[in-house]
Amino acid sequence: MTDGLILASASPTRARLLAMAELDLVVVAPAAVDEGAIKRRFQAAGRTAVDCALALAEAKARDVAERRDRAFVIGADQLLACNGTWFDKPSDLAEARAQLRALRGHAHELVTAVCVVQNRTRLWHTVSRPRLFMREFSDAFLDDYIVAEGAAVLGSVGAYRLEGRGVQLFTRVQGDYFTILGLPLLELLGFLRDRGRVPS
Repeated sequence: MTDGLILASASPTRARLLAMAELDLVVVAPAAVDEGAIKRRFQAAGRTAVDCALALAEAKARDVAERRDRAFVIGADQLLACNGTWFDKPSDLAEARAQLRALRGHAHELVTAVCVVQNRTRLWHTVSRPRLFMREFSDAFLDDYIVAEGAAVLGSVGAYRLEGRGVQLFTRVQGDYFTILGLPLLELLGFLRDRGRVPS
């Protein structure tokens, strides 16, 4: 595989956003990166969520770029940080419920990084930090929400989908909508436009 755009992510939401923008992706090629190990290393070293999200995005892009000559490889990652704790995607619905109870009534950040690598060189990156304010919803609402959303919440680092019923969990949102979904799309499009990869 040579020229083209490649998304180094297994996220269906990121792929959908790029498809909706009518970007001609050559392929979606999820990276083989031990995200947990990278997160543990950064946390042990006292590094920030911003540093870690960018490192993860770049690691994913580099992993795929090793096998894709000349292509622009897009790596992305998102970390949820709340009161000093980093949250991962829940492994089951019980964990999703516990996570949402922990976030209830608090503000959290969705630290979102995207990186473009070509031929082992990082060409561009950006990090955004949308801030979301979760309301004091009742346990009854939470139970209904988990039942209604089901396994769909397991695909989100926050156990919610803002583009669906998850919007009812919040009182206020600060930040770009696309970034909250997992990809700073407007910034990425600007970079690709400057490089002649999308029409100007």
